[in-house]
Amino acid sequence: MNDTAQELMSIGAFARCVGLTPSALRFYDDCGVLRPAAVDGATGYRSYAPAQEARAVLVRRLREAGLPLTDAAVVLDGAPEEARAVLEEHARRAGETADAARSVIGGILDGLPGAATTTTARVDGAELAGAVRQVASAAATGAAREEFPVLGGILLELGGQEVRLVATDRYRLAVRALWPDAACGPSRRIVVDAHEMREIAAWALRLPEVVIEADEQGARLRGGGEERAVAAVGGTFPDYRLALDDRPALRHRVITDRSALRTALAESGGTGPVTLRTAGRHLALDRRDAEGTGLPAVCVGEPPCLAFDPELLIAALDAGVGPDVLMEIEAPDRPVVIRSADQGSFTTLAMPVLVPEAARPPAKGKRLALRGRRM
Repeated sequence: MNDTAQELMSIGAFARCVGLTPSALRFYDDCGVLRPAAVDGATGYRSYAPAQEARAVLVRRLREAGLPLTDAAVVLDGAPEEARAVLEEHARRAGETADAARSVIGGILDGLPGAATTTTARVDGAELAGAVRQVASAAATGAAREEFPVLGGILLELGGQEVRLVATDRYRLAVRALWPDAACGPSRRIVVDAHEMREIAAWALRLPEVVIEADEQGARLRGGGEERAVAAVGGTFPDYRLALDDRPALRHRVITDRSALRTALAESGGTGPVTLRTAGRHLALDRRDAEGTGLPAVCVGEPPCLAFDPELLIAALDAGVGPDVLMEIEAPDRPVVIRSADQGSFTTLAMPVLVPEAARPPAKGKRLALRGRRM
């Protein structure tokens, strides 16, 4: 027997060495992925060389990661850039599959007898306080709250890896997302009083972290050795996602100085709505009983003309952060999305006032409501 033959290993020995089974090695031979170094012509016994160990281990790892053999062949024998592309694409698909599986399994677990009834999430205290400040101004007050008490609350949605706060008075909608440091329990959706949440926000502002515990009765917030509780508000909160999802193609985009726009709105004076128009690189604020005010702006799309209740728009601007405001406009009778360039986790929608004559701003206008179920 020559030296080469002495170096070869039987299929059983090689299988133990690389962590595969003999049947798997036969399969990979048949597929052309891992050929033996030699095959006995009389017996058909396969033998493998020590130099094949690295390739065999790589085959095993690729299969453990769930790669199809066609993709594994590219990683084994293709160019490095092709191998990288195949692996990155497989990782992306595997991540999506895992996320979908977690969502489905989580829903099934939530419905099993003995499932957890309390949901917890740990968030930064200052971020929670800021989120409450941003959305609470969109909650209903006065007569609207008396008619629909649930609109005087803030919707808390806890589930997965997100805590979402939502408020609406049917004319404005504010949504802020937080990403907790830790979370567990079933998905939870409760409405809590906006005024009580403002007080809790003032307390949470000084804390490095706050643990939110929510169940059907309400929420308890713990931090710094203290606990604050807020009861759930009865009623069905509007399906706010309809207002976010039911959106036609974007037609206009306007970016301007947030503070300057707020000042112009506050100083516009008079009564009735104020009309916003774009002209070139400026945003003009017009009122029948006031002179127009022009602000530098970046304008994309057709020049829009729409009217707002100044107080409504000011509240939306106050909820934002950063120096710039981005307004995404679809049509004069559709909600305007108002975003901040410095915080993508906060979105507010503001309904314009119906303009009876597009060519001139009205003294009075019909207030439009956000479209959606009970909204």
